[in-house]
Amino acid sequence: MTTACIKTVLVDDEVLARLSLRQALASHPQVEVVGECGNADEALQAISVLQPDLVFLDIQMPGMDGFGLLQRLQRDALPLVVFATAFDQHALRAFDADALDYVLKPIDQERFDRCMGRVVRQWQGLAAGRTASRHREFNTPTRPVQRFSVQTLEHIRVIRADEIDWIAAEGNYVRLHIGGDALLHRETLRNMDAMLDPARFVRIHRGIIVNIDKIKKVHPLFRGNAQIMLCDGTSLLLSRRFRERARAAFGLPAETRISEQSD
Repeated sequence: MTTACIKTVLVDDEVLARLSLRQALASHPQVEVVGECGNADEALQAISVLQPDLVFLDIQMPGMDGFGLLQRLQRDALPLVVFATAFDQHALRAFDADALDYVLKPIDQERFDRCMGRVVRQWQGLAAGRTASRHREFNTPTRPVQRFSVQTLEHIRVIRADEIDWIAAEGNYVRLHIGGDALLHRETLRNMDAMLDPARFVRIHRGIIVNIDKIKKVHPLFRGNAQIMLCDGTSLLLSRRFRERARAAFGLPAETRISEQSD
């Protein structure tokens, strides 16, 4: 039986830098380098064709830089991204761009190995999520997921589902809002909707799921929309598309008007 590999693309305008990455990856046999690119335009084409699991990405390159490249990628099919650069001043911006990690050149093997540990854990979690998704699609429904393991910068945080106030889509990630925290989690909103207990969570917008127990008020708006106020003061939009599901979830009678104006 063939073991699945982490398909990887290296993006750097310097040949020696790409060689250094290959050497650092030599001790990680689960990684298969399927492509190398010297600029962002080449990388856009390679990522589209090869659909890698992982991209090592330089920041400063001729023409489009690494951040510009990320903005051009489809958010619902974004691979894991690790920035590899000689400039440490871009670290915060790299994490804001949803990079999994950030390694400096010249590469320190020990630091690189820690980075790869995070990559492998995240990749395995994604693979497990895809397997679970296929199971849900082709088999009888499973019990709702009660806990989620969320990778932060330094550790893995275990979150109870009932702790979550609301969830926002961010491409092929979601942002879990828990009290005053907002944690990025590598999962799609569609999969989260399938995993959560429908008696507790309801999708109110194309990009939002809310914990019903956290809702305080529902204010009607125009054209079938509504404003949902949470107990902590957060205001969310209930879109017309999801109002019937929300009405059932909130336990409102069928004749109750969520909107003030007919469509």
